[in-house]
Amino acid sequence: MSAMPLPELDAVRIGVVSISDRASSGVYEDKGLPALKDWLGRAVCNPIEWVPRLIADERELIADTLRDLVDNAGCHLVLTTGGTGPSPRDVTPEATLDVADKEMPGFGEQMRQISLRFVPTAILSRQTAVIRKQALILNLPGQPKSIAETLEGLKGQDGQTLVPGIFAAVPYCIDLIGGPYIESRAEVCAAFRPKSAIRPSGHAPQK
Repeated sequence: MSAMPLPELDAVRIGVVSISDRASSGVYEDKGLPALKDWLGRAVCNPIEWVPRLIADERELIADTLRDLVDNAGCHLVLTTGGTGPSPRDVTPEATLDVADKEMPGFGEQMRQISLRFVPTAILSRQTAVIRKQALILNLPGQPKSIAETLEGLKGQDGQTLVPGIFAAVPYCIDLIGGPYIESRAEVCAAFRPKSAIRPSGHAPQK
């Protein structure tokens, strides 16, 4: 059973966006939003304020949604799932770059490194990440299993990390852009910070 969030940790507002023509039109049940909420809910110690969106694969709609989540809803972190492949309707990375103040290509590079451990077609994925104002926006894969793998990374049978997940770098990135101090549960994905950026005892990650 998960422990309650530490009371002294600030709430973090997270936008989760599932991008799919068919799911948004009701052809099938969306699995992206539940997968994002499930993993982040297990990994983040802070209280989370969710701002969910389920939208179609339309570049302007995606860009407008991302702007709204950052500029109006005040999200500190926005994660998208879907629309990152090479097909004509896959325009999530383009829409994400449309709203960017800065591009953060290392996140996409690491996601592909993780996914390549499983399928050679991971080189076809075009996930990226950007900073808009004081928010980090991440494009994630469309499959729930891949979402968890890229966020959490790969661990051996002994529980040791083989390939770090991208979420390990997210809390410190949000520190640097002026967002709330985010703690993660080490057994899910330990956040990495330089020693000078780690808060004193009393804010240790929960288990």
